[in-house]
Amino acid sequence: MSRKLFGTDGVRGQANTYPMTAEMALRLGAAAGRYFRRDGKNRHRVVIGKDTRLSGYMLENALTAGLTSTGMNVLLLGPVPTPAVGFLTRSMRADLGIMISASHNPAHDNGIKFFGPDGFKLSDEAEMEIETLLDGDIALAQPQNIGRAKRIDDGRGRYVEYAKTTFPQGQRLDGLKVVIDCANGAAYRAAPDVLWELGAEVIPLGVEPNGFNINDGVGSTHPDACAQAVRAHGAHLGITLDGDADRVMIVDETGTVADGDQIMALLAGRWAEQGRLRGGALVATVMSNLGLERWLAGRGLQLERTKVGDRYVVERMRSAGFNLGGEQSGHIVMTDYATTGDGLIAGLQFLAAMADSGRPASELVRQFEPVPQLLKNVRYSAGADPLSAAAVQAVIAEAEARLAGSGRLLIRKSGTEPLIRVMAEAEDEATLRDVVDGICAAVEKAA
Repeated sequence: MSRKLFGTDGVRGQANTYPMTAEMALRLGAAAGRYFRRDGKNRHRVVIGKDTRLSGYMLENALTAGLTSTGMNVLLLGPVPTPAVGFLTRSMRADLGIMISASHNPAHDNGIKFFGPDGFKLSDEAEMEIETLLDGDIALAQPQNIGRAKRIDDGRGRYVEYAKTTFPQGQRLDGLKVVIDCANGAAYRAAPDVLWELGAEVIPLGVEPNGFNINDGVGSTHPDACAQAVRAHGAHLGITLDGDADRVMIVDETGTVADGDQIMALLAGRWAEQGRLRGGALVATVMSNLGLERWLAGRGLQLERTKVGDRYVVERMRSAGFNLGGEQSGHIVMTDYATTGDGLIAGLQFLAAMADSGRPASELVRQFEPVPQLLKNVRYSAGADPLSAAAVQAVIAEAEARLAGSGRLLIRKSGTEPLIRVMAEAEDEATLRDVVDGICAAVEKAA
């Protein structure tokens, strides 16, 4: 049985349009509450965080109503990063954590992500059981067992204090000028506070959310804004997060941007030298660059690939005991510190490498020479299946034959948007462009 509601990162869509409606959020909250309640008593709690989207208020209230109707006690954190919800779910001994966010998507979208009591995102199996509950009549609590809801004022402060503990004890950031771009999102207060308290001179960017400007020209999906600020202020480093702060891109002092693959390479190399890289491997998705795989192999390290989605990276890490993984898009998962991608803590690890080595960011952001890679997206209408068209399949087969032995091709549907993602790698850039453009044209015609 396939999942209909949950994608690769919870439930996501355009706000006030199915499934991101108040009605669905209420039912989803009730189904999740029923799934996590172990008995009929009022001892169960759930923490809810959100980013800065206007629709977050609507979904927060609807989820609260659904959860309390099944006897769950709700603790409202307000705007906090997604990794803070994972941390606080475990720290506060909650049965369930919920983050209301569409991550890097524009403001008109929103999403709901679930965390189990261990602070990790729910498995596919758990999400399927919640979907099954949605299809039936959800048993509500008796009147005397309806849950309570209250705001937690110090949730952000708890996360700030924890994030600082992941930075090497005794080290400070004195003398470093750091641009921190918070994408007008969930970390707009927490991230600058952490850097300032560690001693950095902080230049904040994307810290004026208004409900509509999250990820709008700022953040990890628009790193040029951070790069411009780094150059304008003569900063040593730029750290640019996405809307819920589980992704990061690093910008060096020249304005050069390093993606998740380069950050993971730096951390994998350092941790391997320090004897900290468990299993001698890095876990990444099929999207990570072939150059990263070759770089790791040259150091006797492995690259374990998974499906796209940080949840699948984490599942592989947990099943095999690895402690470092992530995605090219900037999810950096360090299970020594966090249960999900944490852009701020990854940024702190990069700063620690700068402090330890005494080297500028520009010498650390280019760990390997990437194989030329091109990714294009093709939007399609709901209900369409352009990849099944015979003409599209023929173009794909021809492209695979051209790349055989010299590159690779990856075509997939996005798990969060109605997009076909076409990615290819090849040493010859002309071939690369021809292959990707040809497939995109065929998909567009079929769509």
